[in-house]
Amino acid sequence: MGIVNVTPDSFSDGGRFFDASRAIEHGRRLAVEGADILDVGGESSRPGAVAVSASEELRRVLPVIDALAPVGVPISVDTVKPEVMREAVAAGASIINDIAALQAPGALEAAAGMDAAVCLMHMQGEPRTMQQEPHYDDVVIEVRDFLARRIEAARAAGIARERLIVDPGFGFGKLLEHNLALLRQLERFAGLGACVLAGLSRKSMLGQITGRGVDGRMLASIAAALIAAQKGARILRVHDVAETRDALAVFDAVGAMKREGNHG
Repeated sequence: MGIVNVTPDSFSDGGRFFDASRAIEHGRRLAVEGADILDVGGESSRPGAVAVSASEELRRVLPVIDALAPVGVPISVDTVKPEVMREAVAAGASIINDIAALQAPGALEAAAGMDAAVCLMHMQGEPRTMQQEPHYDDVVIEVRDFLARRIEAARAAGIARERLIVDPGFGFGKLLEHNLALLRQLERFAGLGACVLAGLSRKSMLGQITGRGVDGRMLASIAAALIAAQKGARILRVHDVAETRDALAVFDAVGAMKREGNHG
């Protein structure tokens, strides 16, 4: 899943793709590099981010989705707002990536009324305040239980299980120790019966580990992506598509050789 931020304040790219034409060009380049999904977002969810109106979010994302739809790569819309979900899907998006796990008023009903897949993410608090002393007694159990409840809520609303994706929400209301515990035990989320998405690319947890700024975290991001894949993640949300695909190709080749050896 290649990231296309149509925002002026995203932590990773500093608004480089805020202009629609540049965002479209970036999305097309990610598709050429091998992205299987393009995740288009018009509202920053970085720590401390301020919410934007639905009309402003739509102004940002709709031209980009419309232009990228003919590329032939499934498009995900990164939003919490039901009105943005509806219009983005009508414009060509086929996945709703919701950091609030369909908890906004009307979001469950909006998602249930469409055929799009839905990613349910865990976040403690909300972006503006989520990193102010987050606390868990057992982060893995609490995040897993939350996602299990959101799956049941989605199913009760009429959303089929096969349409659901779960994301533990690395960096969303979590300290380094919480993020590492989730990554260490990521395979436990596969037991929820939904595809697991991991979004670790360039995040501050990697900066804390390596001491590098955002622009210097590509290698750490690839390492984290490989660990997530090894532990059951089936969708990796990344900035560096070509480099991550190369690393995964080696990982998959070794796995295939191991399976053939076991078979023999």
